[in-house]
Amino acid sequence: MQFEKHHMVGQDYSWDKEGDSSFSGEPTRRLFDRFNGNQVLFIINFYGSLSGAFTLHDAREVEQKILNHLPLDAKSEISVFNWINKAMLLEQPNN
Repeated sequence: MQFEKHHMVGQDYSWDKEGDSSFSGEPTRRLFDRFNGNQVLFIINFYGSLSGAFTLHDAREVEQKILNHLPLDAKSEISVFNWINKAMLLEQPNN
């Protein structure tokens, strides 16, 4: 499933111009801005593309984690992705 702007719960995002493809491929060491809607969507969708059954509920859960629980030391896209991956694994039953 592709998580899109209209699915997001957060209201305080800044948005680059529509069609901006600067956030594609895999996460890099580029500085992560939790208030850049395009970058948050990119990270959520990248995570979703690697997990099996990724639902709207899952995507919103990842978004809420980024908005409310992302550690300050998660500064790059790679570190944010790794943190999300770990946080979501810890929440799965039997882990």
